Amino acid sequence: MNNNIEIEIQVNIENSKPLLEFLEKNAIFQKESHQIDEYFSPAHRNFIEVRPIEEWLRLRNSNGKDSINYKKWHFDEIGKSHFCDEYETKVEDLSQLRKILEILDFKSVVKVDKIRKVWTYGDYEIAMDSVRGLGDFVEIEYIGKDNQVNPKKITDEMIKFIKDIDCGKITRNYVGYPFQLLFPEEVKLEEQ
Repeated sequence: MNNNIEIEIQVNIENSKPLLEFLEKNAIFQKESHQIDEYFSPAHRNFIEVRPIEEWLRLRNSNGKDSINYKKWHFDEIGKSHFCDEYETKVEDLSQLRKILEILDFKSVVKVDKIRKVWTYGDYEIAMDSVRGLGDFVEIEYIGKDNQVNPKKITDEMIKFIKDIDCGKITRNYVGYPFQLLFPEEVKLEEQ
């Protein structure tokens, strides 16, 4: 897969036990991390004024390692996103980068604090996230090597994967954790 394209879903599941049992038996555990993500918006192009939000600029501290990430989401004709352009790199000094962003008139808009456990299974990276203030989620990202995939087809296959494990009711959101924290009244979960 192109290094700058991300295909993923984010869902709530009614019962995580079957998924955890499946992952423990069939997947490869990668890591557990405490991630603190801080999202910024520039004054000259306020990301959070647009609906649906198309862009995020994020600083992340994950177990003491820092990175910066920019995402540009692509939406279908009914306003759902199945993939985004993603650019990410390590950061040596997060406090200095934060100062640079402030000087350039970027404002911090929200922080997301989560514990993430990650497994790999086939072409998927599967994360179980416990997000402070929001609850528990499953995020599945396509990590396959095929550059000719159809993002909608891949995300449909991810939903089928979760359904086949029988985790009960599955609800999906298309807006991500920062939006849910900033605008909980606007979040529309979609049963799958």
